[in-house]
Amino acid sequence: MDLQFTAAEEAFRHELRAWLDTVIPHLPAEPHRDDWMGRRSYDTMWQRMLFDAGYAGINWPKEFGGRGATPTEHLIFLEETERARAPYVGQNFVGLLHAGPTLIAEATPEQKTFHLPAILRGEHVWCQGFSEPGAGSDLASLSCRAHRDGDDYVINGQKIWTSFGHTADYCEMLVRTDTEAPKHRGITWLIVPMGLPGMDVRPLRTMEGSTEFCEVFFDEVRVPVANRVGNENDGWRVAMVTLSRAPPAPRRSGDAPARPGVAEHRRHRRAAHARPRARPHPRAVARHRRRYVPGATKHRRRAHPRPAQGSVTAPWTSN
Repeated sequence: MDLQFTAAEEAFRHELRAWLDTVIPHLPAEPHRDDWMGRRSYDTMWQRMLFDAGYAGINWPKEFGGRGATPTEHLIFLEETERARAPYVGQNFVGLLHAGPTLIAEATPEQKTFHLPAILRGEHVWCQGFSEPGAGSDLASLSCRAHRDGDDYVINGQKIWTSFGHTADYCEMLVRTDTEAPKHRGITWLIVPMGLPGMDVRPLRTMEGSTEFCEVFFDEVRVPVANRVGNENDGWRVAMVTLSRAPPAPRRSGDAPARPGVAEHRRHRRAAHARPRARPHPRAVARHRRRYVPGATKHRRRAHPRPAQGSVTAPWTSN
């Protein structure tokens, strides 16, 4: 097994590093942790810079506006952005790593044309409306209801732990559309614009003092049927596509899966105060790094996954 980077991969690293070294020193200071609109502006500014430089949607397929990077190139991107202390994906997390890949796999051509470019350019921020007070770890038990009324779904219920719900433009949302079906069925995946009449967004403060989460209440909120992704009552399958395309949301696992360099940086800081150890073999280092991007040694065999299959951790090019 060849674990060395190819000449093309090293050229990609050199190109990316040169760009980061040019732009990072000139970035403005990050806003205060509780200035969520300021942080939205900062995060979307960085996303637009990535887009203009050709690095937005690094591992999205080219036909949908991404770079089409291989898993190894994706790994290099993560390594180099961490080395440069570049801004994190921030409030673009759900759009880039959850909603966007789901739309690529499942949406109509019209939905893709409208939403995907706006996500890549940092024009639209998304949040996730999956969890409910009584349906977190048992997501299939969700009870937020949507009944069909002509060309609209009418939503009633509540969502909780909605990351960036107070700053988002759209919500990827699961609703129950058939109360008689078994709980894993009768669920539908909707694109819900934020700020609709009857929607009440209330920020939450965690015990750590973090304020990125919200609870969202729906009282006769009308959403067009055209905003449905996939078939009615097929939302559980579409949700599995969502969760198979990207790392879990930050509330479930911290930011390490989405940005592996963060965890590695913490280990380096601890190691600086520990007694020296023997230098690991280069191949062991390569294996350690490649575990963050599953399939990094397999990308030449299969360019893209089958839409409704794949493991929870596999990336786009090998979710």
